[in-house]
This record gives sequence, structure tokens and C-alpha cells, in this order.
Amino acid sequence: MQAMDEIYQSYARTVYKYLMSLTADENLAEELTQETFYQAIRSIDRFDGSCRISTWLCAIAKNQLLSYRRKHPVSDEVTEDILTEKSAEESVLDYENRVETLKKLHGCPEPYREVMYLRVYGNLSFREIGDIMGKTENWARVTFYRGKEHLRKELEKHE
Repeated sequence: MQAMDEIYQSYARTVYKYLMSLTADENLAEELTQETFYQAIRSIDRFDGSCRISTWLCAIAKNQLLSYRRKHPVSDEVTEDILTEKSAEESVLDYENRVETLKKLHGCPEPYREVMYLRVYGNLSFREIGDIMGKTENWARVTFYRGKEHLRKELEKHE
């Protein structure tokens, strides 16, 4: 087992990007990344080596996020600034399209949903996604493509 300092240096960015893909909030992702490594230190004796360290850390990160969300439920208020160059009608249509797309994405079966979140919102490479999911880079590419096709078909049904 690598020293925790080396593990942090090697995987902090991956954990942070994973959390950014799930939260889209830099401050929250940073806070949860720190909490993830704190929890990893506390439970390092339970790491049995049956998965990659990055997979184990991302599982801890996901649990930290779930715990955070239980304590801090998300409100339904719109957080975007509506004072843009677009007309009010365009802004409403853009918002409705994004909301509909996110609803359909949320309804995608696993692993499509998580791979697509990691790729689109986390800006992770296919190699990083494969590493997080304990799969190959090619698996991540194929899964993303299939998820995209699934999402496209679902959105076409809506039109």
C-alpha cells in the first residue's frame, strides 16, 4: 500500500473531478474531496485490494456526497441568472430543454447515466472514467456512446 501522501498526490484530482461531475460546485467538490481522504485515512485498514484505489476512493466520495445531500437537501429554486442577452422566451425554452434532457439522463439505466455524468459534467477522459468504474478505457467509450444513443431515442420520443 502506498503512503497516504502518495495516494493523495496521485488521486486527489480524479476524486475532485468525479465530485465536480456530480455536484457542479467547485467549493463543495473541494470540501468533499478533503472529507473523502479523511475518511480514507480512517478506514485504510478495511481496503482489501479487491479493486483499484481510485475506485475505492470514488466510492467513499460518492458516500460523502450522499451524506452531505441528506444533511443539505437541494432547493427547487432556479440558480441561473436570467439576465442574459437572450430573450425571456429563449431563456425559458433553453431551461426547459436542459431540464428535460437532465430528466431523461437521470432516467437512463446504469452504467450509462454515471458514465455520461462523468464525461459531460466532470469533463473526465474515457481513461479516467474507466479507471473510476474499474473498467477499460474502451468500455467507457462504448458505454458513453450507447448511453448517448439511449438518451437521443428518449428525447426523440418527447418531441
